[in-house]
Amino acid sequence: MPKPFLTYEQQLIKLRDEKHLVITDESATCCKLRQISYYSLVSGYKHLFRIPSQKIYKGGTTFEEIVSLYEFDESLRELFLHYLLHIERHIRSLLSYYFTEKYGELQSTYLTKTNYNYVRKNQQGIDRLVNELQKLTQTTQHSYIVYQRNTYHNVPLWVLVNALTFGTLSKMYFFFPFDLQSKVSKNFPSVNEKQLGQFLSVMTKFRNVCAHNERLFSYRSKDAIPDTVLHAKLAIPKKRSLYQYGKNDLFAVVIAFRYLLPKEEFLAFKRVLTSQIDKFLSSTSHVSEEELLDAMGFPENWKKITLYRV
Repeated sequence: MPKPFLTYEQQLIKLRDEKHLVITDESATCCKLRQISYYSLVSGYKHLFRIPSQKIYKGGTTFEEIVSLYEFDESLRELFLHYLLHIERHIRSLLSYYFTEKYGELQSTYLTKTNYNYVRKNQQGIDRLVNELQKLTQTTQHSYIVYQRNTYHNVPLWVLVNALTFGTLSKMYFFFPFDLQSKVSKNFPSVNEKQLGQFLSVMTKFRNVCAHNERLFSYRSKDAIPDTVLHAKLAIPKKRSLYQYGKNDLFAVVIAFRYLLPKEEFLAFKRVLTSQIDKFLSSTSHVSEEELLDAMGFPENWKKITLYRV
């Protein structure tokens, strides 16, 4: 049976009478439900406040606490996207530089499939990539591409690359010949060619979550980052030889940042992240630090990540 339509007032009554959620201001609650929607707010952020295996909330949980978790997640998306974009910009620059250095500035070079690692297992993926690049050279959506096409009859990679998504950049790196992968990865000390590809693949998934305003704090990607020195130095617990934190969760992105961001940028990121976590925890008495960190995929000693060299 499909769920029935409920007015904002009926949604409030359901939260108060059926879910035993404390409503301190009915007018403000209806306003929030109108601004955000019941599904996005309550259905998306209720889990930390629910009694395990039951459909009611922990005694005394207020509607405002759920709003606080929603706003915390919103601030996380803004923070992580900011630094994901920094890394995306860096990768964008490196890919176009090293490819053009080797093959030249003509657009035909990046549309030539054999300029990538065109082994049998990669052929379909490279075919799709080149087809995507070809279509982009003909786009009318980006004025700088139109200008290059009309003025010079050529769109060099350092121009085209600005229109590529993080996902396409990740694929391009994956299909680069090994010598170019090596040149790119050497810009990040302690990261080899394969590890960088794994970092990019996971960060792409989290960047999409941020860009589409989906729930971030508890998101898990299908891909995982590699085991790193930091996993071992933080003594992250294992289950059947697999690390329980920092593989496909939000802490995996933090680890990626530790490897891929300049030191001062990472320290600035960590300061803001710490402040955001502390702010949310101070707004609720029904979610412990341990519960929040576990949902985020953070080990309890995550702040020690800056104590160790990578």
